[in-house]
Amino acid sequence: MKTLSLFLVPFFMLFAGNKPVPAGAEIPSPSTTVVAGDCAIPNTAFQAGEKVGFTVGYSVAGAFVPAGAGSFETTLIKLNGRSVYHITGTGRTLSSYEWAYKAKDTYETFIDVETFQPLQFIRNINEGGYKKYEKVSFVKSANTAVTMEGNTYKVPPCVHDVVSSVFYARNVDYNSLKRGDKVPFSIFLDNEVFNMYIRYMGKETINTKYGKFKTIRIQPLTIKGTIFEGGEKMVVWVTDDANHVPVRVESPIIVGKVRIDMTSFEGLKSPMTALIKKN
Repeated sequence: MKTLSLFLVPFFMLFAGNKPVPAGAEIPSPSTTVVAGDCAIPNTAFQAGEKVGFTVGYSVAGAFVPAGAGSFETTLIKLNGRSVYHITGTGRTLSSYEWAYKAKDTYETFIDVETFQPLQFIRNINEGGYKKYEKVSFVKSANTAVTMEGNTYKVPPCVHDVVSSVFYARNVDYNSLKRGDKVPFSIFLDNEVFNMYIRYMGKETINTKYGKFKTIRIQPLTIKGTIFEGGEKMVVWVTDDANHVPVRVESPIIVGKVRIDMTSFEGLKSPMTALIKKN
């Protein structure tokens, strides 16, 4: 987690934060109904051909500074004979901000269409001159994760990577939840398994630069680290329709606040009925 760029955390770590909870650790939270996850959750939220764009900015001392842009794009391909959703997340600093920090990162997940489980994860980052490339293959029959170096790690049956976890969360049936309910899941990153959850916090209507939306409010667990303050202070608003597209993310950080906004979308699986008025 420590290698994730500050600019790209909102795109790829909506539900993991800066420093997630190690597997087996106790998660402090009020007593609420815990909603169990399912490996083979139906995909009702997205399809091949979807592309969603975002901007990211930071508020420090009352001034909001746009700093980066990113997108998620989904295609349908074959991987080892299986049909998979190939989801590519890209992020970069804006040219006007590169004098301070330059980053260009790509994250990829390959999700089995039938089981909705990730079969492969790729991270290719270039952040301020720091470069890292990694590839992890998930062997579901053995519940293991195999790195490109050949190291094998035991993982839970329903484990996700940081990108597939975002799309898993989009497919949660929030209408079946009560305010305060939690949806737990686990992710594998940096050769470790982490236990996470998102908490359903009801519905809100919000205004963004794109327009006015009916949304579902969720709060993912984050743990205090070098960027985030910790707890459930990060808030994510997704469209209150079948797509569950994230339209805004806000979180306090050690200095100031980070915010991302959805700026464009195309190829959605269902009509964007949550959009009340476009600006």
